[in-house]
Amino acid sequence: MTTVVLNGVTAPSLSAPSGHLGVIRAEGPDAASFLHGQLTQDFSLMGDTDARLAALCTAKGRVIASFIGIKPQPELILLVCSRDILASTLKRLQMYVLRAKVKLTDATEQFALYGLAGTALTANGLDAATPPGKRTAAGSDVSVVSLYPADGVPRALWIAPADQPAPVGTALDAGLWQWSEVRSGIVTLTTPVIDAFVPQMINFESVGGVNFKKGCYPGQEVVARSQFRGTLKRRTYLVQADAPVSAGQEVFAASDAEQPVGTVAQAASAPGGGWAALISMQISALEAGGLHAGAADGPALTVEPLPYALLEDI
Repeated sequence: MTTVVLNGVTAPSLSAPSGHLGVIRAEGPDAASFLHGQLTQDFSLMGDTDARLAALCTAKGRVIASFIGIKPQPELILLVCSRDILASTLKRLQMYVLRAKVKLTDATEQFALYGLAGTALTANGLDAATPPGKRTAAGSDVSVVSLYPADGVPRALWIAPADQPAPVGTALDAGLWQWSEVRSGIVTLTTPVIDAFVPQMINFESVGGVNFKKGCYPGQEVVARSQFRGTLKRRTYLVQADAPVSAGQEVFAASDAEQPVGTVAQAASAPGGGWAALISMQISALEAGGLHAGAADGPALTVEPLPYALLEDI
């Protein structure tokens, strides 16, 4: 069996069922224009070979949902998000449909989602060198989204109707896939961290999740002000820990045992032991060091390089 190595952990390079994800279906003549006015991403100019990260924000610019969006048909957009926030997110979006010619539904049961890693991509006829943010059609109604790699291992998300055959290969453990999600440096928002960050605090402007040239959307003024006035003081960093950490935990630095300097945005256990996490914290705390999760004497956090560069400006 072909294997890949993720941060020293060897695992089959096949596919993992992504049961923690769900799908919102937006269909109709106004699907693109409606989502364009609600999310941080440009959906009006989106092509059928694009796959875009996007966020739904409050009026105060705080992220309450994050998505991978594709437009496989001119009047159809699929939004992939964490399943635990899908119902509340769908309800919120439906409140603003008004006269727009778009129908929003929970289509999770209509689709099968798989994560592909390593040689699983080529085994399914895909180009492992495709850069993140692209959609490839892989047969009838099957979309494959190229994702950010984890530890240099190429990854993709397979989105297909539930009645279509699964991708080739024996399934990876779902936990390993979620760990690779953390190692990729891309935050998938879940319930514990709803309303905790503006998009830049989870590096969304650095990974193509915010379009600063599009029109207004809820929270747009706050997001733009954070970018252009240099007021952003927090970023997301990749860390390792030897003990369990979880999304929503506070992060403390050695310089102050009382006041938290950040929040765990996402975490997953490593199959070989240990934990990986993405923490959003004060930029100044990175230099202070001595980071711990949960409390000043909680699990120690070791910062590692992100797999992408943080943008200084746009």
